[in-house]
Amino acid sequence: MAMQESTLKQTTTKELITRALEGSMGYQEYTNYVGELVAEKKTSGATQSAEFAHYTLLNHQRMRRWDKKTTLSDSDRSKLKTLDKPRVWLVLTESWCGDAAPVLPVLQAFAQATSMLDLRIALRDENEELMDRYLTDNARSIPKLLVLNPEKEMEVEATWGPRPEGARQRVLAYKERHGKLDAEFRESLQKWYNQDKGNGITTEVMALLALK
Repeated sequence: MAMQESTLKQTTTKELITRALEGSMGYQEYTNYVGELVAEKKTSGATQSAEFAHYTLLNHQRMRRWDKKTTLSDSDRSKLKTLDKPRVWLVLTESWCGDAAPVLPVLQAFAQATSMLDLRIALRDENEELMDRYLTDNARSIPKLLVLNPEKEMEVEATWGPRPEGARQRVLAYKERHGKLDAEFRESLQKWYNQDKGNGITTEVMALLALK
């Protein structure tokens, strides 16, 4: 009985992943979509508000800056060339998500460095059931990266997110002192990302690929 329930759950997850992939976007398509939202003073997701529309604007500007400055080291590019099996990176996110602004351009740099990686982006609020399979501390924290194996029916091999360890520790410490995150902290976190230059994200994502 337990085995049947496990199989049913796995099959359902595969169906949810298939649905998310069918509705997903490539990186350029996603950035164009966010740009359209900005032009309309809107945001993605279930919550339409002036605050979230503002965050979408900020993230659009930040992603454009990250696109220009994000590069992988020669060593990392060499390692990526040794990938011999394809992987699909499915990211669940929303346009208002501050952590996605630095994360997505770094993931795109990986995908551009090798034909073995296919980056796809899906909206969290359109895939809530799938998101609920991959919660972080019981929360729908984004961005959430699912590493899929297309040779095994899109089996989930690993997950990552919503942020690198250095940022995670800062979030935990601030919540412990203040109870919740505020605009001042979100701004300071973006400054941390800028100072880190994507190194924390790159190191942890490279570890997912298990390349030496």
